[in-house]
Amino acid sequence: MVSESNGTAASAETYHQKAISSLKDGSLFIAEAFIDGEWVKKEKEFDVYEPSTATVLGRVSNCELADFKAAISSAEKAQTEFWESTTAAQRGAILRKWNDLILANTDDIGTILSLENGKTLSEAKGEVAYAASFVAWFAEEATRAYGDTIPSSTPHTTVLTFKEPIGVCGIITPWNFPAAMITRKIAPAFAAGCSVVIKPPSETPYTCAALTKLALQAGLPPKVIQVLPTKDRAAATELATNAGVKKISFTGSTGVGKMLAKLATGTLKRASLELGGNAPFIVFEDADLDLAAEGAMFCKFRCSGQTCVCANRIIVQESILEAFTAKLVEKVKALKTGPGLDPNTTQGPLVNKSGVDKTAQHVQDAVSKGAKIAIGGSAPEGSGFYFSPTVLTGVTEDMLVANDETFGPLAPIFTFKTEADAVRLANATEFGLAGYFFSKDIGRVMRVARKLECGMVGVNTGKISAAEAPFGGVKESGYGREGSMYGIAEYQTIKSVTIGNLNL
Repeated sequence: MVSESNGTAASAETYHQKAISSLKDGSLFIAEAFIDGEWVKKEKEFDVYEPSTATVLGRVSNCELADFKAAISSAEKAQTEFWESTTAAQRGAILRKWNDLILANTDDIGTILSLENGKTLSEAKGEVAYAASFVAWFAEEATRAYGDTIPSSTPHTTVLTFKEPIGVCGIITPWNFPAAMITRKIAPAFAAGCSVVIKPPSETPYTCAALTKLALQAGLPPKVIQVLPTKDRAAATELATNAGVKKISFTGSTGVGKMLAKLATGTLKRASLELGGNAPFIVFEDADLDLAAEGAMFCKFRCSGQTCVCANRIIVQESILEAFTAKLVEKVKALKTGPGLDPNTTQGPLVNKSGVDKTAQHVQDAVSKGAKIAIGGSAPEGSGFYFSPTVLTGVTEDMLVANDETFGPLAPIFTFKTEADAVRLANATEFGLAGYFFSKDIGRVMRVARKLECGMVGVNTGKISAAEAPFGGVKESGYGREGSMYGIAEYQTIKSVTIGNLNL
């Protein structure tokens, strides 16, 4: 990335203005916080950058710790009323209406998301649909919060259980999925009867605000949702330590997750942590190589490599190394890097300069230790946070890319000889979020799927996340599950009621 000329800055401004003016509902582009049932413009603001041009997209309200304390207090009162005044069916109906509104505004939300995150418009719209799927899913789960009747060991006694909301939930989301990470966390919270205080990512706060407005239109009681954009890192600490917050849900780095987990113990609040990954992508010699190459493209290059379940280590059996590499490189050549809103673009920018710098560092380190660049390998000249889609061969375990999540469009290819070698390489990491492998051998499918040390495994596919599938990791990738039939339980407590002397 290089600095822009005045002409480039002017064209960048035009890019922003055209996109914002194209919105069917311009009121969805919101720069305010939402506190205590009101949209609030703060005196202090911070810049949000548009990654395609590396210029300021807008300025957003910068909330202070006092705002978070006030929001938590407001959310506490609202949660009690929300739970006592609504049935599960009514909460489900609100979520269904929200789902409908999200889908009806796909074009606008997709444009806003692409502007602040950089991903292609088609990918952004796909994320909007993905985000809505969690709302639709938990609309139905709201009415499935069943209790139990338990046979008692005492005569004339019945034991019942009830599912109840945990209370106020502190929600801290990442910038790589500005829509889906919001809905995957707060839809089950609402279904369970909780209220939420959201700290959206400072890189991508606009999408969260748009979703919030639509939730209010759907009938969500205003004070049940509080949205506080901020650049103050102490805000996360407030959510983790404030006694009014009964649960935190965080997606982000393992380092920050560990800090929040430690802080949360001070009030014994529940925590769900979806943290870093270092996903292996294994290609066995009996795999369908075309299918594997297609899967690698999806796993590695969607969102420009900026997902926690991205294939960080592509591990290929020696006998098919040349054939697989050729297929992958050919597909990478076809990628067109450019602004997210350009309909011809198939690979957008990274979200910020630090992502570009880290990808470059990983490439340089690998090359210095003997790896070869098959394609790409550098940041192109010009403005914007771009890095050319890259494939490295001859990668070994002593290189940074083997142990550190790149979060960029870099596909490093390792090799192995035997199945045991592949499993050892795959598990040689402290992380355990996702893993992938391609094979036609059903015996191998069952063996390797069980041996991979991760919370999610994709076999002959790179697509592992859906509303109905539990999402989460093991080891230092965190704990707790999002989505699926298990997701709502993260926001519930179980109360047992024992009724005795029923013979009276």
